[in-house]
Amino acid sequence: MDLTWARLRERYLVAGDDAIVALNKPVGISVTGERHDTDIVELAAADGVTLYPVHRIDKVTSGLVLLATDLTAHGELTRQFNKQTADKRYLAVVSGADLPDRGTIDLPLSVGRKNRVRIAAPREAIRSADDESGARRWYVEDGDLLAAKHYPSLTEFATLFRDADRAVLALRPVTGRRHQIRVHLAWIGHEILGDPLFDRSDTFERTYLHSWRLGLTASWRKPPALDVDAPPGADFWHPVPAAGTDILDGVSDFIEVNQIT
Repeated sequence: MDLTWARLRERYLVAGDDAIVALNKPVGISVTGERHDTDIVELAAADGVTLYPVHRIDKVTSGLVLLATDLTAHGELTRQFNKQTADKRYLAVVSGADLPDRGTIDLPLSVGRKNRVRIAAPREAIRSADDESGARRWYVEDGDLLAAKHYPSLTEFATLFRDADRAVLALRPVTGRRHQIRVHLAWIGHEILGDPLFDRSDTFERTYLHSWRLGLTASWRKPPALDVDAPPGADFWHPVPAAGTDILDGVSDFIEVNQIT
């Protein structure tokens, strides 16, 4: 991708002030330091701008990414991610339509061979159960966990659209583990379309995962709420043309995305 920092900022800027920059990142560019690819931090540095990533999204993921231009602001914002108080929302197009309206994937993660993230239990140990409201929870019993070190990981979702064999989900990663959403969805049998980690079909032009919304507190802003969103581009809807962007209208309130917590 032939971009300079000035072009990237001009084309993809969502919000900014003296302390932060929020971009609607395109697929195909890293946030920072991923296998020596040219990345956002590197592009900015070439133009004399120092950026401090507040969080990261994968190169194959599009959407909202927040970077600080001030170290004090960076510390304040990253603490909210570390304490799991930052409110994050993603959109994904997944395989299979047999998903409930609401669900929770409560599956610990571990790191296996070649640094690959996986569920910290055998696939056949994953269980699911619906509560009285029809919400489903995927989980494993403690006795089925692998001996390797594992990390509690929780993803909540709401199903926004279904067709014959695909669905559009709004997701809230309560924890923020590497590849969490991608691994969680794949291991319950609903991999993200175009995900190079799990979708071997070579059918799709991109990975259909999008960082959609962020909610944090920024003490230097008046009022201090930092609520930003980055709607996906038209290419995100190619696998589900019947869905369209209007399915997001019913979840326009930032805090109450289907109240999945």
